[in-house]
Amino acid sequence: MEKIVECVPNFSEGRDMKVIDEIIGAIKSVPDVFVLDVDPGEATNRTVVTFVGEPEAVKEAAFQAIKKASELIDMSAHHGAHPRMGATDVCPFVPVKNVSMEECVAIAEDVGRRVGEGLGIPVYLYEYAAKEEKRRNLAEIRSGEYEALPEKLKDPEWRPDFGPAEWNEYIAKSGATVIGARDFLIAYNVNLNATDRKLANRIARVIRESGYRKKMEDGSRVQIPGKLKYVKGIGWYIDEYKRAQISINLTNYHETPLWKVFEACEEEAANIGVRVTGSEIVGLIPLEAMLDVGRHFLNKMGKSDAIPEEDIVHTAILSLGLNDVAEFDPHEKIIEYKIERMQEKKKLVDMTIKGFMDELSRDSPAPGGGSVAALSGALSGALSSMVANLTYGKKKYSEVWDEMLELGRRAQELKDEFIRLVDKDTDAFDGMMAAMKLPKKTDEEIAIRNEEIQKATKKAIEVPMESMELSLELLEIAEKLAEKGNPNALSDAGVAALTAYTASYSAYLNVLINAGSIEEEEYLHKTEEKAENMLKEADDRKNDVLKKVLENLK
Repeated sequence: MEKIVECVPNFSEGRDMKVIDEIIGAIKSVPDVFVLDVDPGEATNRTVVTFVGEPEAVKEAAFQAIKKASELIDMSAHHGAHPRMGATDVCPFVPVKNVSMEECVAIAEDVGRRVGEGLGIPVYLYEYAAKEEKRRNLAEIRSGEYEALPEKLKDPEWRPDFGPAEWNEYIAKSGATVIGARDFLIAYNVNLNATDRKLANRIARVIRESGYRKKMEDGSRVQIPGKLKYVKGIGWYIDEYKRAQISINLTNYHETPLWKVFEACEEEAANIGVRVTGSEIVGLIPLEAMLDVGRHFLNKMGKSDAIPEEDIVHTAILSLGLNDVAEFDPHEKIIEYKIERMQEKKKLVDMTIKGFMDELSRDSPAPGGGSVAALSGALSGALSSMVANLTYGKKKYSEVWDEMLELGRRAQELKDEFIRLVDKDTDAFDGMMAAMKLPKKTDEEIAIRNEEIQKATKKAIEVPMESMELSLELLEIAEKLAEKGNPNALSDAGVAALTAYTASYSAYLNVLINAGSIEEEEYLHKTEEKAENMLKEADDRKNDVLKKVLENLK
């Protein structure tokens, strides 16, 4: 998935698994939504569900879950240890990958409006979606809980953002729902070589944003702010691990990265004679947060971070000691990796080289030239990153270290983009085949089929066009590496240019063969003209790189 939104609705039922299963079923009924975790609590009589997907799919799944919960849960008979005010008590949307907070706010508003107007449930918006400051805090909105709703709805200051503001029979059953957008919360524990909870709590008080109260000489007490914003923390003892931990909720890893939290704990532990032995992630973590940790520690070592994603993640795991008390499996703990594992379809890029070549050689039309074009681009990116890494860190090339690091990073990004395009090209071809198999017995069916074929063909053109655009970047990187990179890897810079050009020309051929099926003349003319211009530019750049390489090799 190119865009990932997380949704973490809390339902006011934690004891009746039949009800919980029906709500989960409503979520799973929406295609391309993945339920990552279901956590029912008997004492709280509450279930926390975590699911992810593309924005539109998550919106629909959230609505269907809220609808199902309102049908099955009767708040007038609900009792539990956790504060609550509705069948779906709270429903936050969280940006995970290539999604802005503004987009999540828009999702919250759309779902809130649909729930309020379509289901007749009072909806309050909170956190980033709040329309006024006093509604940012969930606890403020939920004050008085379900029992206070009849009077709350009468108060003009607490009029719902969406839905009815008058108590009725339906609201008596459903209660109200709080919907919003918030940052991803990382639940994180730092392990100590101690068993005393008080030591862990001393560290937690110093690093957490709220800090602690200190008694002064005159007997007064003042609040001392903590070291780190967006950090909540306490100390506790875990009998299972036979050690104390600093238990942390990190509410904004963009502003306060995870490595900063870990290092602050190490520093404060050392101040009181305690050692940090490692840490653990509770639940799931976004890939971006792990990559940020890995890059930080690589840079501290003086190592290039222009390396494969897998290696950066491995560095993060080692640096944070994430295998200290339990195994950290990145394919189960990192959101994006877990989604990939849950997807049934086997990707081409997951095959061995021999497996891919065997698949390519069979009589099926896909994978074909488009996937090979993307593979050529990935090879070019990988080679360019290698040349940059063979230059970075070498004393004799110190004046270009910064540039090599940036070139290597971008080459890695382009490599990953092209890897994605290997499968995307085959998926686009499969879409064309599916459109062609649509029924064509009536005039209406023929018209629908033709329209779908045109849409699918345009998608099949977009992939090689993207390959051509990215190939120009690869050629630009190869040229800079040929000029300033380690001369011992000069031939590799040349091969990087050649494979980038192969990717461009191969993609161009795929544009042409698909363009023949396009009926819209203006679209066809613009696309062909753009492709021809990109190919000419790619040819010129390739020739410039090879000229530099050959002049220095002979």
